Amino acid sequence: MAARIKAWGRELGFAAVAVAPAELPGAGEGLAAWLAAGCHGEMDYMAAHGARRARPAELLPGTRAVVVARMDYRPAGADPRASLAEPRRAYVSRYALGRDYHKVLRNRLQRLAECIADDPDVIAAGGAAQRVFTDSAPVMEVELAARAGLGWRGKHTLLLSREAGSWFFLGEIYTSLPLPPDPPGADHCGDCRACLDACPTGAIVAPWRVDARRCISYLTIELKGGIPEDLRP
Repeated sequence: MAARIKAWGRELGFAAVAVAPAELPGAGEGLAAWLAAGCHGEMDYMAAHGARRARPAELLPGTRAVVVARMDYRPAGADPRASLAEPRRAYVSRYALGRDYHKVLRNRLQRLAECIADDPDVIAAGGAAQRVFTDSAPVMEVELAARAGLGWRGKHTLLLSREAGSWFFLGEIYTSLPLPPDPPGADHCGDCRACLDACPTGAIVAPWRVDARRCISYLTIELKGGIPEDLRP
């Protein structure tokens, strides 16, 4: 069944599909420490849902596995560094230049979920409970993707893939099917600290710890008030 799901995912345009376990030991504690330090800033929804993010079965009762899909958005052959050569220009993030990824990714995931539901073996077994997620609920996307072997968590906290860097979206299907999980991804960061040194506001305060209050993405999307003057440059 897992092999068929991965094949359907490739046919639907996903770059990779893998299976994560429904249990995430240790993930909730890390999130709690990050919240306690106030690193979420004014993103109250992060604290509101708390540890539910680390317990998939609270979003879909009976969840036994999570299908994780990766959809790349970096154009083939594009060199993102070339477009940043003029520091006086302003730029729109490349992920936002196409169609709304929420709609694109969710539609593909829903079609994948329909393929699963229509599988004769699933029907013969009485069906399966399923729920699709695309940035729409308290889901630990990077944690699930890393445990599914789609990559590893970089020191900048994003998922890293040796084939695609971090230039992709993630989406999930929670399912009651007892799918066997894939082996987790191996860490390839080593002693590298390129992301920490490159962050212009010092938002990556330590390896695997981002303080959202200093992050440009937070300041330009999540923060409702004015950007603090010391961070405006």
